Amino acid sequence: MYAIIRHMKRTTIFVPEALERDLQLYARKERKPVASVVREALFEYLAARRDTAALPSFVGIGESGRRDIAERHEELLWNDPHGSARPVPRAVKRAEARGRKRR
Repeated sequence: MYAIIRHMKRTTIFVPEALERDLQLYARKERKPVASVVREALFEYLAARRDTAALPSFVGIGESGRRDIAERHEELLWNDPHGSARPVPRAVKRAEARGRKRR
């Protein structure tokens, strides 16, 4: 039990009596400690308000719109990926030629 608690920070909050009464009743009904119910409620509250724009600016920069990139990565890397007339490296041409001879 101590191993779980030592990674937490103690805090004090003030709540109206009616809210505290509802919290006690809910915790008793759920058979959970009040602290656990408060932690869950805070987690859900903050998760619902988390700013999605806080992601780094480079996220999604390489999105191509293609769904077959993982399967075709070699072909796309070495065989004119952007439609430009870039030459295929000689080592790749030799490896491809060796592969054709074996078949």
